[in-house]
Amino acid sequence: MPIERQSFLTILEDSFSAYYDIVPQEHPTLPLVFRGDYLKRDERYWLMKSIPIWASETGEFAYIFSAEQFSPELAKACIDFALEDGLPRVKPHKDHQHTDIKVLLIADSAQEETRRLVQKSSFTKNYHHSFWGFSNLLAAIVDLQEKKTYPNKAGYALEKYFRKLFDVRKEEG
Repeated sequence: MPIERQSFLTILEDSFSAYYDIVPQEHPTLPLVFRGDYLKRDERYWLMKSIPIWASETGEFAYIFSAEQFSPELAKACIDFALEDGLPRVKPHKDHQHTDIKVLLIADSAQEETRRLVQKSSFTKNYHHSFWGFSNLLAAIVDLQEKKTYPNKAGYALEKYFRKLFDVRKEEG
């Protein structure tokens, strides 16, 4: 039995809200639902905070799009928009480790062409020869009818994440 897209988006937003700052979004031509911002800073110091030993910052900007079906052109437009909007938000500096741009395309069903396009999509940007960190594109299309996730190579962990969300949905239904 396929999952209803709107109820799945509610579960997804609830799952994201535990760690991400949810920013509702509207776009005139793209089916953008919300953006999630995640920023984290770790640091260690010796005796007092004014004597730092090391610091590390990581982050992620997640863009969630939802449509009945994504054509390859629409999927490419969504990925391009996320990169154009997300990369200026990255603030690299000496303590920056990495900031990822995550694109999730939630669809009732996914065409084979679109799945291949998403799976082959990739983007990496280094800042100051990686001394100031890097950014990657994590992308996936979620087919709610088949209950499957088709990620790109960098987003392989998304498959496990969505499998857990599908299991939560089974338990509720």
